[in-house]
Amino acid sequence: MTFSDLGIEQDIVDALASKGITEPFPIQSQTIPMGLGKQDIIGQAKTGTGKTFGFGLPLIQALGPDPEPGVKALVVVPTRELCVQVAEDLVLATSNRNTKVAAIYGGKAYEGQIEELKAGAQIVVGTPGRLLDLASQRLLSLSDVQVMVLDEADKMLDLGFLADIEKLFAQTPATRHTMLFSATMPGPIVALARRFMNRPIHIRATDPDEGLTQANIKHVIYRAHNLDKDEVIGRILQAEGRGKTVIFTRTKRAAARLVEELNDRGFNAAAVHGDLGQEQRERAMAAFKAGKKDILIATDVAARGIDVNDVTHVINHTVPDDHDTYLHRAGRTGRAGKTGIAVTFVDWDDMHKWALINRALEMGVPEPVETYSSSPHLYTDLDIPEGTKGRLPGAHAPSVKDPSSRPPRQGGRSSSGDRPQRQRTDGPRKDSAEGGGTHDGAAPRRRRNRTRTRRPSTGGTPTA
Repeated sequence: MTFSDLGIEQDIVDALASKGITEPFPIQSQTIPMGLGKQDIIGQAKTGTGKTFGFGLPLIQALGPDPEPGVKALVVVPTRELCVQVAEDLVLATSNRNTKVAAIYGGKAYEGQIEELKAGAQIVVGTPGRLLDLASQRLLSLSDVQVMVLDEADKMLDLGFLADIEKLFAQTPATRHTMLFSATMPGPIVALARRFMNRPIHIRATDPDEGLTQANIKHVIYRAHNLDKDEVIGRILQAEGRGKTVIFTRTKRAAARLVEELNDRGFNAAAVHGDLGQEQRERAMAAFKAGKKDILIATDVAARGIDVNDVTHVINHTVPDDHDTYLHRAGRTGRAGKTGIAVTFVDWDDMHKWALINRALEMGVPEPVETYSSSPHLYTDLDIPEGTKGRLPGAHAPSVKDPSSRPPRQGGRSSSGDRPQRQRTDGPRKDSAEGGGTHDGAAPRRRRNRTRTRRPSTGGTPTA
């Protein structure tokens, strides 16, 4: 089946074909015809299965080849990274039309986004906070919206955006066409759909026999020691066939430390986390997508914005907090029908978390195998060449400096814990005749001449 068979107009089909996109995925095959018929849809499919074009192509076609200026379609996403990704996909699909797409999200200057709106952008992809901010300033009008889409609705719920979503719905016409897409469907999202959608059809594009985890992803779970993880990761990164790799850390500090460590080991890594400015995050993501960096270290803030089809490995530096987070992290690999590998390190203290994930996803690994960088099964499990070390051959080994070669510290203890020697500035030491000599090879003693001043008596002068 092709996109033309689904009813997509030829100029859009040609735009997709220019990037090698010719055959629709299952979620697209099921949602596009209904979307073209303006049926309200709840689309549920695992991450990485093509939901963006599932709602994007009907949305673009509904606006026509030359829509009038002004916001006619609104796509709401939970994170900045996903906002950029969805906007890029829609720009590709509209490349043969006069339709303009604007990405509206926080962390960037208002001026450029306001200019795009004033220039007549018809499709707006945005995060809830910035959308409401511009709407409150009367710089964004949603009164003419014909199509509204919620993408990754479950993540919006996790991030506490439910109230903001309701405010956005209230600013759009009741006659709009609404589509909601999500990997999971918790109760509050279902309730939201009932309130703001008109007799929606729930489409679930999964194989009932597939299980909860994607069949094209190999899941490897290790109980690992925190001090050995960097070495293990360095060896995994040299596995046969290893392509782009995403490493998830629990904290921003861990991400910053790990990117520095891997670069020191000779690898080409970039990081995306909350302590970086938006420009830095976008540059890192762009370098990863372009292949200039083949390792991306990220916190969960970026998990759903990493839509790169050739990610071969995902590594969880620490076990995720719950099974949904695990699925979304692992879903960065095995995208677009390709295979992938997801490796998870479980600390001894996090075994209770893994037990809950293992039970929820029915993975059958209640006791992860204890694994070190020297464990033989590490090499066989992940196809790592025998004898591989965690540092690339051309990388500089960390230097171990001789403590005696270090310059003396000022005002603190030396590396051996002794007090620093004080340097005289009033000429050479006294010789042995003046009491400054040595005794049995010991360091010369220093004579201290102290001058004491007595308190002056009444009417007198100080006496030295």
